[in-house]
Amino acid sequence: MEITGAEASEQIYLSYRPLMFSLAYRMLGSVMDAEDVVQEAFLYANETNLEHVHNPKAYLCKIVTNRCIDNLRSASKKREVYVGPWLPEPLITTSANADRQILPDLAYTHKESLSTAYLLLLQQLSWVERAVFLLREVLQYEYDEIAEIVGKSSTNCRQIFRRAKNAISLPPERASETKQTTAIVEQFVHALVSGNIAQLLTIVKSDAILYSDGGGKVNAATNPILGVERIAKFLSGILAKLPEDYRFTFTTVNGQLGIVAYVNNQPNNVMTFQLEEGQIKAFYIVVNPDKLKHIEPWQTEA
Repeated sequence: MEITGAEASEQIYLSYRPLMFSLAYRMLGSVMDAEDVVQEAFLYANETNLEHVHNPKAYLCKIVTNRCIDNLRSASKKREVYVGPWLPEPLITTSANADRQILPDLAYTHKESLSTAYLLLLQQLSWVERAVFLLREVLQYEYDEIAEIVGKSSTNCRQIFRRAKNAISLPPERASETKQTTAIVEQFVHALVSGNIAQLLTIVKSDAILYSDGGGKVNAATNPILGVERIAKFLSGILAKLPEDYRFTFTTVNGQLGIVAYVNNQPNNVMTFQLEEGQIKAFYIVVNPDKLKHIEPWQTEA
């Protein structure tokens, strides 16, 4: 059976869809907006015979990049009046479906670039800097390809990348720390639930910080909470007010171990962590219901 031009274009689009979502999510920090951008790219590309495009991957990434920049421009004023800390929408991933476009030898770097701490650092960059940085650092594009996507010279892209890389710095987690993450997070949960403050003090760094994103939609801390004692008091206060049908599960959030909590079988909040030297350095809690809409309800057993 002969494949038509439209069918061939759709196959090309589908093969690059995970890559386009990967780029859009890191640009925007929003699962739902990234999905919308990828869908818009499909509708736009559907009008073009991708078989005849010299570099369809670069072409599709250029569409996504431009759509993301348009989205960020329109959202900039909303961000200025956002109530409390802004955190990216949590991305629930599994090893089976997480960004299959990245080569196995880049899997570790790629996973780290999904973390909440990393995405927050990206917010410090301008939109063009963010695009160049992601295309080079995460997706391993050559500068000539990046230049074609962002509409600047290869030399200019090199300068933009160097400036962006100097602007942000996140100490990489060592492999040994990554292996300890599950144990540390589970110890933290046990210490919090049992009220074992002494154990909690050994797990959380003394100068830890907690960010809570409610977006003005629900009760949340409108300022970051500093220090392990204040964090323990804040979380213990929340724990004491939880309803009976509250439940949680450990899962992969933004490429790392996180916690998804449910009330009445609906997602209530998502917590992720940043580890440093075997202790928890930062907590990120998303409770804004608008940022939890894409998360599936609790799956009850039949």
